[in-house]
Amino acid sequence: MRQVLMKWRTRLRRRFALPANDLLRDATYRRLWTSILISSFGGQVTMLALPLTAAVLLHASPTQMGLLTAMEIAPFVLFSLPTGVWLDRVRKLPVYVAGETVLSLVVASVPFAWWMGWLAMPWMYFAAFALGTIATVAGSAAQIVLTQVVARERLVEAHAKNALAMSGSEVAGPGLAGALIKLVGAPLALLVDAALLLVSAGILRGIVIHEERGPRADAHFLRDLRAGVRFVVQHRLLMALAIAVGVWQMCNNAAVVVQILFATRTLGLSEQAVGLSYMAMGAGTIVASVFGNRISRRIGPGPCLVLGFAVCGAAWLLLAAAPANAFGVAAFALMLMLFSTGAVLVFINFLALRQAVTPAPLLGRMTSTMRWLILIPAGPGALLGGWLGEHFGLRSALAFAGVSALLLALLAWRAPVIRNVRALPRPERERDWLGAEADVRAARPAVEPI
Repeated sequence: MRQVLMKWRTRLRRRFALPANDLLRDATYRRLWTSILISSFGGQVTMLALPLTAAVLLHASPTQMGLLTAMEIAPFVLFSLPTGVWLDRVRKLPVYVAGETVLSLVVASVPFAWWMGWLAMPWMYFAAFALGTIATVAGSAAQIVLTQVVARERLVEAHAKNALAMSGSEVAGPGLAGALIKLVGAPLALLVDAALLLVSAGILRGIVIHEERGPRADAHFLRDLRAGVRFVVQHRLLMALAIAVGVWQMCNNAAVVVQILFATRTLGLSEQAVGLSYMAMGAGTIVASVFGNRISRRIGPGPCLVLGFAVCGAAWLLLAAAPANAFGVAAFALMLMLFSTGAVLVFINFLALRQAVTPAPLLGRMTSTMRWLILIPAGPGALLGGWLGEHFGLRSALAFAGVSALLLALLAWRAPVIRNVRALPRPERERDWLGAEADVRAARPAVEPI
């Protein structure tokens, strides 16, 4: 009997053992991945609890929901560029850890305000602005930390595995979040996210990254800021990616501000039913996380990015046409699954491409500049979605997002600078972009593939 058990144990180990070259065998990346997994579970609570608090408890209008989303986006536009200059002068991991810690305090402020009787839409706007500010700084630092842990040629794989970590939370998280919200109410449920963020910060503190970064002797804030912006603006691939993903962000935010309202007011779903529906996002993320790297290698990062735009557009159009009955509820869940599939395809390729072409000393400024550019259209998109929802119906905002995303996919496919990217490009030479020669650098063709 003992021998039989030993054989079964050996078989199970062989079946579920990680391949010899799997990224998760690296202890540093494994800690980073675990931190992402844990914070993602808390993020599922906040993703549902914040808008449900506004929509159900505070009876927010579509315009107010649009303003709430815009307040979270505003810090990216206001602070991204100076943040990038600062990040290129400091160590990134401590910034990431501090961000997770402060984020837990901001999230916990909402249930505190509710308990004290202070909670109203102005407090929600403040919390959204604070969350956006932290995401601007610590989120940029987190993206750079990944490039310090993972070799550049494996960035698509790393982003796909990070998405897989988030997919586990997206499968189980919304259902648990919905049940928790029903049990204790949306505001108090946010305390769970606050606790998980502290755990995530504790795990990150154990990561060892040898990084020596400080301002150069000739450092100048405004000149360094201009160098980062110039690098992105003069780089054909980066600018094409910024424009395309910026338009996608506009579509995404136009849809996001109305989809909770559509679920609760048009489809009549309860908080718990909304949470169960959001579990479909996890299924989509798993599919894209498992197969996204393979699809990207087969058709190329550029075409894979375009495919993500098209899948998201089809998802929003599906919900715009959904009837207000059981089929509509199924369409809502299917929309969430398709959207998460498309979004993962977009971002694992977008993030890997922009990181692959950037010299290490410019990573902070490139990351912040790109986030600034792609989120400039996001705020107007959220406000437009709220305005369309309030004046022409919630379906009109979803239809606008779907049609615009499909047109984006068509135009992006027709752009050779995106369509022809079939492999991760080499990083640019640092000396071409830093120093006095950067001021007179002539634009070059798109980077060569590996």
